[in-house]
Amino acid sequence: MSDTGDPEVLFDVTVAAGDGWLGEIPAGGRLRIVDLHGNQAVDTLLYDARDTANRYSAVDTVRAQGSAYLTTGSVLRSVRLDPLATIVDDTCGRHDTLGGACAKESNVVRYGEHTRHQHACRSTFLRYAVAGGLDKRDLTHNINFFMNVPLTEAGGLTFEDGVSAPGKHVELRAERDILVLVSNCPQVNNPCNGYDPTPVRLLGWAS
Repeated sequence: MSDTGDPEVLFDVTVAAGDGWLGEIPAGGRLRIVDLHGNQAVDTLLYDARDTANRYSAVDTVRAQGSAYLTTGSVLRSVRLDPLATIVDDTCGRHDTLGGACAKESNVVRYGEHTRHQHACRSTFLRYAVAGGLDKRDLTHNINFFMNVPLTEAGGLTFEDGVSAPGKHVELRAERDILVLVSNCPQVNNPCNGYDPTPVRLLGWAS
């Protein structure tokens, strides 16, 4: 808390399209992710900052809340069912946690050999993870904030045009000290970024 009684600002950063970010949010702190230009997927991983093996689990989060999508009130749970963070504000409406992160390998399978050398979220995750003391084994289920991945009647997934817009945001409250790892998605082969990846803004406050 600052001397004025306002929450202490921890950071205010703009993450370029295709770049990433790794930072810690203390228990009770807030993280706001702002979709500056609209229709931009923000791939995100969460970890217990004091025990990074206790990391975000899409399976347990979906099962506990009984919904495939994330929005205000969704509790983001770890592999041990611990609450890592709660979505406390969401002006977009829903977010994906089933579609996963793009990788060079999946790009080739989905879109063809010509995409092999395109940058992908998994590469960004790995670069920032290693710099922060994590490794490849720590990369698992992720959240795709602002990404629209409808479920089909047959139980499949489709990547569709986004439901976000310029200035839309989602805000998380940390339920314990957490590490947040972000990849601002560079994907240009499906409409998750409107075929034109753009920057996003990250703002953090202490409790």
